[in-house]
Amino acid sequence: MTLAIVTTGLLAGCNNEPVILESYEPTWRSLKRYPIAQWLKDGKFGIYTHWGIYSVPALGPNGTGYGPAMYHDDSEQHKHHVATYGPPSEFGYKDFIPMFKAEKFNADEWAELFEKSGATFAGPVVEHHDGFAMWDTKYSKWNAAKMGPQRDIVAELEKAIKKRGMKFVTTFHHATNWTYFPVWKESCDCSDPRYSELYGPIHERSENPSKEYLDEWHGKIIEVIDKYDPDLVWFDGGLTGIRDDYIKNFLAYFYNRSVEHGKEVVASYKTHDFPPGVGIQDIGGMMPELTHHMWMTDTTVDDQSAWSYTTNASFKSVNTLVDNLVDRVSKNGFLLLNIGPKPDGTFPEEAKNKLLGIGEWLKVNGEAIYGTTAWIKYGEGPAHAPLPRGLWVGDYVQFQKKRKQVQFTAQDIRFTVKDNVIYAISLDWPNDEVTIKYLAGEDEYVGLDESEIKSVKMLGVDEELEWKLTKDGLTIKPPNEKPCEHAFTFKIEREL
Repeated sequence: MTLAIVTTGLLAGCNNEPVILESYEPTWRSLKRYPIAQWLKDGKFGIYTHWGIYSVPALGPNGTGYGPAMYHDDSEQHKHHVATYGPPSEFGYKDFIPMFKAEKFNADEWAELFEKSGATFAGPVVEHHDGFAMWDTKYSKWNAAKMGPQRDIVAELEKAIKKRGMKFVTTFHHATNWTYFPVWKESCDCSDPRYSELYGPIHERSENPSKEYLDEWHGKIIEVIDKYDPDLVWFDGGLTGIRDDYIKNFLAYFYNRSVEHGKEVVASYKTHDFPPGVGIQDIGGMMPELTHHMWMTDTTVDDQSAWSYTTNASFKSVNTLVDNLVDRVSKNGFLLLNIGPKPDGTFPEEAKNKLLGIGEWLKVNGEAIYGTTAWIKYGEGPAHAPLPRGLWVGDYVQFQKKRKQVQFTAQDIRFTVKDNVIYAISLDWPNDEVTIKYLAGEDEYVGLDESEIKSVKMLGVDEELEWKLTKDGLTIKPPNEKPCEHAFTFKIEREL
């Protein structure tokens, strides 16, 4: 999208394209006018990494939640910690930092992997809930540049990722640092004021965040924006504990800076941390239906929902990851996929292979993902099941887990469109003919006419395919050989 500068406050130019205003005020009304970046609309797929102190103990299933859990006497993490490292009163979370060495970390190798995976945007968790910053920050000595790796991880990744033409992502989780560790528990090092810059200010359990805490929350984000120029600033919830004037001021700064630099940026949020229409919502799951608004979801390559590296990790199949990407794009969404590196800075080989598998699929089928839009229907097929009445979208992840036994078939189709092409993506190999019912010739609204169809092909195959259009749908005979290993894309080109 071409950057347009206007002063009237209009939401669209004469060609009905959204425009970026000259300036934004720290009000929700003004901030809602910032459009979703075209690079995100086109790019669809990104990767981010959970990597930090929590990567050292590497205990599943969650991984990243080890820090606070180790201080709770009845938790599995506490039992493991006592047996492995000793009581938390003697070996606290901070004592993992010297073990977080990142001795094999190579930002260029990471960026190359992300690029080969087909991601168009990528970046790190710059600070998790645990208060340890992955950049050289002025706000705390507890950061990767001064401790542990003794390297500015964010700076190295920014350079490597942007060098490959990808957009740079920084994700912030530090809003919940205020309540993450039991700083009110006198029997642990969390309550020692010497470590407050890591564990958070000492306070009573029910006490609200202080002004000093809020100032630092805001200041760290502005520092990252100024030093590393991210294209996407992503928040992992918890902003209900942040006063909204701080959020509005950050957003106005971020958006106005983008105007000054002539670039498009994105801010994302979870639950209702921003009002609807301000930034883009990350739902943390899958939408059951096509939506009118664009949305994002983050998920992880780990099959047990571990967000960081764990020694007992298992991973989703490439087929599942591809199906998830296709499903989200067909419903007007974007996918941000997480992978957890080891504490030495390398990735588990199996996890790397999953990302590379997505990249191999996108080499053949990327035309049906990049630069496409959702259609008037997301798809069809027997594996679709509507949400039970009364189930919120936020519960959809749990709903999906209950349906893990459901297998997608060749009749499970997802649609995307671009110009005069309909892409019908079959989520399994059609051994025999496949019939796309929604394209039935007698459908009153979207049914095709034979004269409209210029050609039908499968991406990755040069030959035209045999097809017929009846009142039952568009029936296509697939090619004799598979062009890829997972979902398969029928390219239906229409006469203009």
